Amino acid sequence: MTMKTILIPIEESDGLPSMLETALLTAQMFGSYVEGLYYQPTSAGAMVVAGEGLVVTTPELVESVERQDRDRRERVHSQFNDFMERKGVSLIDPSANPAEGPVASWVEEESPNSEIVGTRSRVFDITVVSRPVKGANIAAMSILEAALFEGGRPILIAPPAAPEKLGENIVIAWNGSTETARTVAFSMPFLVKAKAVTVIAIDGFGVAGPSTAEVSRQLQRNGIPATHKDCAALNRNPGRAFLEEAADLGADLLVKGAYTQSRVRQMIFGGATDHILSNATIPVLMSH
Repeated sequence: MTMKTILIPIEESDGLPSMLETALLTAQMFGSYVEGLYYQPTSAGAMVVAGEGLVVTTPELVESVERQDRDRRERVHSQFNDFMERKGVSLIDPSANPAEGPVASWVEEESPNSEIVGTRSRVFDITVVSRPVKGANIAAMSILEAALFEGGRPILIAPPAAPEKLGENIVIAWNGSTETARTVAFSMPFLVKAKAVTVIAIDGFGVAGPSTAEVSRQLQRNGIPATHKDCAALNRNPGRAFLEEAADLGADLLVKGAYTQSRVRQMIFGGATDHILSNATIPVLMSH
């Protein structure tokens, strides 16, 4: 098991440097191929709303939008290439035969929205996305959701600040669910390389399922240095509890199944996944 192919949906945002660094740390662990995916609308689609809801498009407006798109694409392409060259990662043609990694490619696709991220991520081992930050680029959440719900593969969520290490000390946020079990299976390439793995549960949170002791024992049978810990909630939201316990252990990666409860319920009442998506300061590996 490995993570030999990594997709990075590229967006112009403050989170891009951390996405690139998180992807590189992963690529260095596994000798991976990294693909930077930039998507843009199928047409400029420049429109303004005139009186009584009339939609108007002008050649000048189309030209302006196309110029802005072109400038944005050139900026992020340059940022991607400069980063890879600075880190000593070879840039190759995406159609080239597999090469010993880390190596990287740049791909541009036309798409009306982030749906392309979900479909393209289906052929990659993992997709690196940016953790949504309140008040920042709203595209981050749509990209994350497309990869999470449409890709069928795990996502690795980069925190706002670029991590210095990844996967040495891993915490599994265990709640007994099938979503978390699937995520643990996806995370095995990281787990077998880790120096320490702690399976954590929060009292009173989760569904009926195996205990943390059972999970850690089965991981040990795979040669993984796993231990377990059952923690009191202490009036904390489970998401906050998982993050605080991970911080106390010095974890550099959190493994968490996404949306065991329905997304609507979590949006209304709050939930562990939403709290982690809003507050994590370390990389988070998720799947649904």
